Amino acid sequence: MLNPSKRRTLLAALALALAVAVPVFAAEQTEDEVDLFRAIQLDNLSAVKKLLARGLSPNVREPGGETALIVAMRYEAYRVAQLLMDQPGIDLEAKAPNGNTALMMAAFRQNKETVLDMIKRGAQVNQKGWAALHYAAAAGSTEITTILLDKHAYIDAESPSGMTPLMIAAREGQEKVVELLLEQGADATLKDGGFHLTAAEFATKADKPWIAKTINAHLAAKARR
Repeated sequence: MLNPSKRRTLLAALALALAVAVPVFAAEQTEDEVDLFRAIQLDNLSAVKKLLARGLSPNVREPGGETALIVAMRYEAYRVAQLLMDQPGIDLEAKAPNGNTALMMAAFRQNKETVLDMIKRGAQVNQKGWAALHYAAAAGSTEITTILLDKHAYIDAESPSGMTPLMIAAREGQEKVVELLLEQGADATLKDGGFHLTAAEFATKADKPWIAKTINAHLAAKARR
């Protein structure tokens, strides 16, 4: 597991990498909405219950455009996340401006129970563009990666710029995830659409030569078969 400081740093970098050009949501909030997002950050279950009971939508968005459920996952407010998911009309597929969904955030936070619960409730493993598998790969979680693959996640899913989970794991130096993805059939010959790099080349550019060596050894072994 990543320590909290490293996870915050990686999440910030990933959020920047995932940014897309979409309209910014309105900044105005009601008093109840302000109170809700404060309560979510503190995982204050009783306060959130009261606000929802007053008629506040569980799908309300904060000024940056993230839904209450996405914010709950970002702040690891898992009791509140469970409460929100239990609400009638909750939209598990709602996306933040940068493309985040609640399942993606749960995968990044390496929360196995929540990932499984969301999938059971119907959260989509595969999305056009960024998908939960990209986030599991970035976080270095072999457990979440395995769960998503078992749930038929597309192993070579392409981000808007054509990055696959293998490329992201390679760039971030997540060796165990790289090995797992290769074992499960990820295509290491693919190139992204922006930099036109393979996963091994991403590893080399990111100063992670041991990852590039692992990928190139896999390709060499495959060529000998």
